[in-house]
Amino acid sequence: MTANPTARLVAALRADTHRLGARFSWPTLLRALLTRRTFRPIVSLRLCQWSAASGGLARGLLPLFQLLHLWFRHRAGMDLPWRVAVGPGLAIDHGWGLVVNARAQLGNNVTLYHGVTIGQRDRIGRDGARITEYPAIEDEVWIGPHAIIVGGVRVGRGSRIAGGAFVAEDVPPGCVVGGNPARILKTDCPPDVLHPAPLPEPRPTPAVAVPEGSR
Repeated sequence: MTANPTARLVAALRADTHRLGARFSWPTLLRALLTRRTFRPIVSLRLCQWSAASGGLARGLLPLFQLLHLWFRHRAGMDLPWRVAVGPGLAIDHGWGLVVNARAQLGNNVTLYHGVTIGQRDRIGRDGARITEYPAIEDEVWIGPHAIIVGGVRVGRGSRIAGGAFVAEDVPPGCVVGGNPARILKTDCPPDVLHPAPLPEPRPTPAVAVPEGSR
């Protein structure tokens, strides 16, 4: 993806809107912003990251976009910090109870359902030091309702996490996993991506460069 913040913003919004109905138009984006509770936080997240990566007047708008994002998150019933690294084409279905850690990474064309938790895990090393780890979700991953993914795990491209699964180990690409603890149920499965946004090239866990700051 281009390093230009505005071009990156436009590309991400086009991809996010495409996931709604296999097409993009600015009227479609505006209509979704006005009517879709789970789409608004995606747009405000993009605006926050655009502002934080820009300079001048655009940078000065960050506090306003942060407040807007906080309001949209509250109305949507989800915890989606604006600093989460999210690739283009994010789709959130229902969304109630969704929790994503600010240091998690989400790839392109990821699908999240209600009750999903993508969170940190702390463990104590042999030397007694606390080690904190965060998940990385690659492109075209589908995560079902109330699934939990914690710690420094990587969910491979095109995998599907069944509803209610507890994932604390790496998931290979193209797998279906389920259960608590999660285990592989199927392999060599095609991705389950409704209306995948066309992207120049797949990129695992793309990170948006955003300075540290408040959510």
